[in-house]
Amino acid sequence: MNDLLEVEGLTKQFDDFLLNNLSFTLPKGFIMGFIGPNGSGKTTTIKLILNMLNRTSGKIKVLGLDNVDNEVLVKENIGGVFDSNYLLDNWTLIDVEIALGMLYKNWDKNKYMSMLNKFKLYPKKQVKELSKGMQMKLMLACAFSHDTKLLILDEPTSGLDPIARDELLDILSEYISDGERSVFFSTHITQDLYKIADYITYINNGKLIYTGTKDDFINNYRIVKGDIKTLTQEQIDHIIGLRRYSSGYEGLIEKGHLRLFKNELCENVVLDDILVFQSREVCNG
Repeated sequence: MNDLLEVEGLTKQFDDFLLNNLSFTLPKGFIMGFIGPNGSGKTTTIKLILNMLNRTSGKIKVLGLDNVDNEVLVKENIGGVFDSNYLLDNWTLIDVEIALGMLYKNWDKNKYMSMLNKFKLYPKKQVKELSKGMQMKLMLACAFSHDTKLLILDEPTSGLDPIARDELLDILSEYISDGERSVFFSTHITQDLYKIADYITYINNGKLIYTGTKDDFINNYRIVKGDIKTLTQEQIDHIIGLRRYSSGYEGLIEKGHLRLFKNELCENVVLDDILVFQSREVCNG
């Protein structure tokens, strides 16, 4: 079994929002960036993987195990790092060890203390005394101390300075180096994903837009720019998120449609470009 995380036909119906039929897989030993605009369903998906919400339909497996039928065993193998701290503020880092040691069968106190030392976290400090970057490292230390196989990060770099963000990326690269662990990384800071992600899963308004390798995702698009006066209806039909100016236009196109724009300026894209123009398309639609 090469896929560590399998999501098939995942659907969650709310009164005002539908997460609609998501399917993707994350192989062992890789990092998947999970991207989409605010409100697209990223946090909902993560809560469903963690069985914090009841799914309407679909399947989720971790290490081949259904995340509901085998919830305890699955959660033994999942570690979470979130944009807000989930530990009690007045706990010391020693209190954290005692509490989590009672929850996880595979908890390793020596590994926890070793990780605190590696991250330069003082055991007698209280959680509330830690900076945002230090709290993130604490959550990583907790995840690593019960031999987690799947690390789930929900906007972990939000509010971190560039040095702390870069340090996190190094930690994640080291984490998957044995080929047996994977990272599912939800973030709106696409520069981070550009550095370390192997795969991208992109959702918008609850719908799956793309899942596959990062390189294929980026290479599939181009930005096109030209004279608004020469723009044809056939070209308009193939432009994603068209922006019109007084004398010109720009938009996103799939590489397969380059033949329609051979007289226009076409440029390579970065992840942010794809998200911005795709979001404009959804809003305009």
